Amino acid sequence: MTRKPVSRPPAKAAAKSVEVVGQTLERALDPLASALKRAALRRAEKQSRALAPGAPSGPLVSPLAVPLPRMPPVAGVELAVARAGFYKQVRDDLLVMRFAEGTAAAGVFTRHAVGSAPVDWCKRQLAASRGEDVRALVVNAGCANAFTGKPGADAARRVASAVAKRFGCRQRDVMAASTGVIGVLLDDGKIAHRLPEIEQRLTPDGWEAAARAIMTTDTFAKGATAEADVDGTQVRICGVAKGSGMIAPDMATMLAFVATDAAISPAALQNLASLYTRSTFNCVTVDGDRSTNDTLLLFATGQSGAPRISRAGDRRLADFRQKLEAVLLDLALQLVRDGEGATKFVKVTVSGAESPASARKIARTICESPLVKTAIAGEDANWGRIVMAAGRADEPINRERLSIRFGELKAAEDGAISPTYDERKMSAYMKKAELEIGVDVGVGRASATMWTCDLTKRYVEINGDYRS
Repeated sequence: MTRKPVSRPPAKAAAKSVEVVGQTLERALDPLASALKRAALRRAEKQSRALAPGAPSGPLVSPLAVPLPRMPPVAGVELAVARAGFYKQVRDDLLVMRFAEGTAAAGVFTRHAVGSAPVDWCKRQLAASRGEDVRALVVNAGCANAFTGKPGADAARRVASAVAKRFGCRQRDVMAASTGVIGVLLDDGKIAHRLPEIEQRLTPDGWEAAARAIMTTDTFAKGATAEADVDGTQVRICGVAKGSGMIAPDMATMLAFVATDAAISPAALQNLASLYTRSTFNCVTVDGDRSTNDTLLLFATGQSGAPRISRAGDRRLADFRQKLEAVLLDLALQLVRDGEGATKFVKVTVSGAESPASARKIARTICESPLVKTAIAGEDANWGRIVMAAGRADEPINRERLSIRFGELKAAEDGAISPTYDERKMSAYMKKAELEIGVDVGVGRASATMWTCDLTKRYVEINGDYRS
């Protein structure tokens, strides 16, 4: 009995059959992967209170969170926190910092047309004192004291007056900041009532508690620290910040308080604060909305023993300048990592632009595009949306030379889809938690980098329930 030869498909057909089976299996597993991801998020939500003690109830801890570093004492700085009662839940919502005599101060504030009462207060006092001998800072969370008219301004003044009496200084030597709901008048009595308790609690080791007390919708406490050399003397820099939503440049929506024991004149300190705000806090955006309360305050106590520096460009400050910018950038990037509902941390670099300002505007337009941000949330390398966003920035672009990459993967080059484009590799890259997008607009040599996050359903939930 003879057997018929077995019919075998050609190699190409077999390969095609395997590919089809693979694609079918991949589609079948996608719902399972999505279900597992949802289950992981539910578990994270249950654990959020343990992971972020002191955070407002509701937000789960950002999957992009970074741990708070150990924050060492800074000579000439004492901190304390307390519960003033601006939140219904039991949590600290009041921070006071006391500084040594002779502390210099500088500030950069929101450019919002409706600045808050504490922002107005700080700007006036810094102008009057030229940043000399600032002795205290008082910060409350839970009430922005913005759009509150003369009653809000009076409340801010009474807070400064109460702190000044407690610490034996002038009220103009007290800086103030608030964060929370806009349009609610600050009950300054809640702060004054806690000042005796605050004074007893002041400690040089209070940085971690300070970072937690100023949180609003933040899901993790934010801090950064560094040491620098100033003419052979080691100085410390420590800073804390808060911010999660309503984050946009000019300046990025947040509160940030940074102190050093270096001896730097107020004028030099102001130059440094203004310079490095541009390359740090003004290069991050979460949702494109600026706040009424943005505040960066920089303090220099002069208690390290390092020589006093009066010029920001002094060569003895070279290492300090580098470390200060690093601390500010660290804090700024943490704001993005804690963007409301964020699951992706995204770096966008625009090159080949006509000018740095043009590159920056294109980068910001891409970063703030809801279509781009939702595509990133969906792990979709939809480079067409990036083309759309870059083009609507109304800046010079050569569409015949426009190129787009995701990480090292080219999506488009010379104005068309890249011949090396690989959808499978792109999809795999988009599943990463940290992404880089590069856009070359092909008209010049200028570049700019900004950082943003994705836009998820969680952002809508957080902001829809904000006052509920």
